Amino acid sequence: MTVNSPNSEQPEQHRAPTERDKDAIEDAGAYGFPAGLWEAIGRRRPPLLPTSKTWRSPLRGPWLTSVFGAVLLVALPIVTLTGLLDYIAYGPQFGQAIPADVGWLRLPFFDWPTRPSWLFQLTQGLHVGLGLIIIPVVLAKLWSVMPRLFIWPPARSIAQILERLSLILLIGGIVFEIATGVLNIQYDYIFGFSFYTAHYYGAWVFIAGFLVHVALKLPRMVRHLRSRSLLGVLRTSRADTRPESLGPDGLVAEDPAPATISRRGALALVGCGSLLVAILTAGQTIGGITRHAALLVPRGRGAERGPNGFPINRTATAAGIDAAATGSAWRLTLTGGSSTRTLDRLALADMSQHTARLPIACVEGWSTTQTWTGVRLRDLAALAGISAPSSALVSSLERGGPFGAATLQGNQVLHPDSLLALKVNGQDISLDHGYPARIIVPALPGVHNTKWVRSIEFRS
Repeated sequence: MTVNSPNSEQPEQHRAPTERDKDAIEDAGAYGFPAGLWEAIGRRRPPLLPTSKTWRSPLRGPWLTSVFGAVLLVALPIVTLTGLLDYIAYGPQFGQAIPADVGWLRLPFFDWPTRPSWLFQLTQGLHVGLGLIIIPVVLAKLWSVMPRLFIWPPARSIAQILERLSLILLIGGIVFEIATGVLNIQYDYIFGFSFYTAHYYGAWVFIAGFLVHVALKLPRMVRHLRSRSLLGVLRTSRADTRPESLGPDGLVAEDPAPATISRRGALALVGCGSLLVAILTAGQTIGGITRHAALLVPRGRGAERGPNGFPINRTATAAGIDAAATGSAWRLTLTGGSSTRTLDRLALADMSQHTARLPIACVEGWSTTQTWTGVRLRDLAALAGISAPSSALVSSLERGGPFGAATLQGNQVLHPDSLLALKVNGQDISLDHGYPARIIVPALPGVHNTKWVRSIEFRS
């Protein structure tokens, strides 16, 4: 006779394994699938496919799976929404978001706000940071449903066919997005295709699977979450841990092994894993003393000392920029009005200067906030003869690619803190940071804060 402690999970009686098969056969008939056909398919099980007796952990079950699912149900929409917002921030209306032509997957465009100045820093930081933090939860969720992925036959009803299709889209989509996203953060493009294009379309594959899966599973998830008290589970030791009731879903082990960890231990393990990832990555966005702990991101930690000692995403050497192109012969060309204006750096330095503390945030998730000084873009627009531009095309000495030119919205040009920056932290901008002049605009994606500016065309 077994005596349980007051806080232990109550032991649950297991039905004979044949009961699961009986339920499945009844399910098949209820949904219009002949039971005999289902039995015939069941006898043709592939020899290398894991069986239900392969999975023996007593922790697996609908409740634990539902707990991980509830966490992802909150986190994944945030990651998805911030990713789609960041795509809009790149200005798809100007054809400069990647991919440019997405057909009927086109998002509704709007002018990306310039306030608050840290808006893109927030959305991109959440997208990348939270996407990394939930990786332990995703892995735990996949572990918890692993028996479900190998059931045979793979479907016995219309509802299960839809569920299996949604699982293919959901699991395939999230694994693809995480894998390519992590490689992009590390600047490791071993996959041989455009990360931005694949990540965008992969997101829609995931969204389709996610919506179908939530529609099918949400009522069941809520029911399973209510089946146990979270507080009671957290009070249950390993010795008192018992399997959940054996059911037709295939998650609970038919022949469970003794528990080597309690459910509270499993939840703590996953939670600590996410916390560790947060500590090792959050500093890339938060900055300050936390930046020294950002070990998992190549641009997360501090750079060399000095006023220009902050991360550099693309050096002058990588961009093909040499000192000759940025020396005394350099000129800034302003067009758009009735005449063309040409200014050297001394002329720009003689104009009214403005100082603003603004962040630069990049698609890889890292950001840095510095104090910039330069000429307001709206002053340059007025000088070019366009007092209220609808947009502005900024061109760089670097030719081609996403770094060679960027189109700014009218609200971005006219914002009082939008600058053609000449200095950072009181000193001339270094060559790697865009000398002789670079764009800095509040809430603008880092790649569009064009460096080594050679011309600006203001459009009315």
